Amino acid sequence: MVTAAQPLSAPAAPSRRAPAVRHLGPNWYACVMGTSIVGTAGAALPWHVPGLRAVCTAVWALSLAALAALLVARSLHWRHHRDQARAHLLDPAAAPFYGCLSMALLAVGGGAVTVGRDWIGTRAAVALDTVLFTAGTVIGLAAAVAVPYLMAVRHRIEPGQASPVWLLPLVAPMVSAAVGPLLVPHLPPGQPRQTLLLACVAMFGVSLLATLVTLPVIFGRLLTGGPLPLALTPSLFLVLGPLGQSTTAVGKFADVAPGVMPGPYTEGFGVLAVLYGVPVMGFALMWLCLATAHVVRARREGMGFSMTWWSFTFPVGTCVTGAEALARHTGLAVYDGLTVVLYAVLVAAWAVAAVRTVRGLLSGALLAGPRPAPGVPGPATARTT
Repeated sequence: MVTAAQPLSAPAAPSRRAPAVRHLGPNWYACVMGTSIVGTAGAALPWHVPGLRAVCTAVWALSLAALAALLVARSLHWRHHRDQARAHLLDPAAAPFYGCLSMALLAVGGGAVTVGRDWIGTRAAVALDTVLFTAGTVIGLAAAVAVPYLMAVRHRIEPGQASPVWLLPLVAPMVSAAVGPLLVPHLPPGQPRQTLLLACVAMFGVSLLATLVTLPVIFGRLLTGGPLPLALTPSLFLVLGPLGQSTTAVGKFADVAPGVMPGPYTEGFGVLAVLYGVPVMGFALMWLCLATAHVVRARREGMGFSMTWWSFTFPVGTCVTGAEALARHTGLAVYDGLTVVLYAVLVAAWAVAAVRTVRGLLSGALLAGPRPAPGVPGPATARTT
């Protein structure tokens, strides 16, 4: 009998190339999403403010630059740190953020047609949106299937670990549904326009039904398991994403349906925009108050800045665009007022998150790896016989 102490198989040594991006996860695309929607939502405000559209276009251009930089950085991450990239996919806390890549592409693409055309021209804006919409939709649909699959067969998740982050890959098709109608008028009349519009309606259904079966689990965890950990508390705002974005989507369907769909369906989309949007926006406002109360509590208990603070931006922005859609289709001044109030909240949240993120980048804190817990033993050994 031979007895020897042998180390367990150790993970491959990390690459020394591009060390700055080793811990750059897919959650960073939330910065692009939050920045882009500040521009697109501001362009549709009901009250004209001189110079506002130019500012919104500049903010969209900033999101485009941030997207390009992140795509390069994440490519380096996958090339030189594949072990870390695979670890993100197998981590139930990180894998859902792959939905953010899709939403970042879609948000910037939609912004190109909404405000970017002022600077780059309509033809270039439509071309850019076509590329980003196609890529974002394919990635979003893949994430909506792949991430829940990984969670079921590879991740080990306890019931108490339910988190609003689970909604990220599920809401990506809803963003496609809300952005896709912007391209409908630029397609040839007839079946091409109808096909794209109904494809957006189908993706609306994909995301809505997936959200309806997931949200009760998250709400139940919140009621029975107590408050979320402090750093994760801002993620409660993610629930606003499918609510505001679905309200935006049905409003967009009603906007482009005339001349694309037969008469009865055109009227039906107009009815849907109001009968669906009003109650869902009501629930969104209730959830906004609930999430805000949790965040105030967490802040009092010492919640510091983290990248989850970007949850305060894009989801709130979808509520702004949803309120804008309701203002168009109901003609009620109360929705105009709600739009302005929510946009003010969005801009304030974006300013805080952006400043804190830049500060964290300059200090290196946000790109540093997780610190090992004190007292963690060294590599384990196993005795074989």
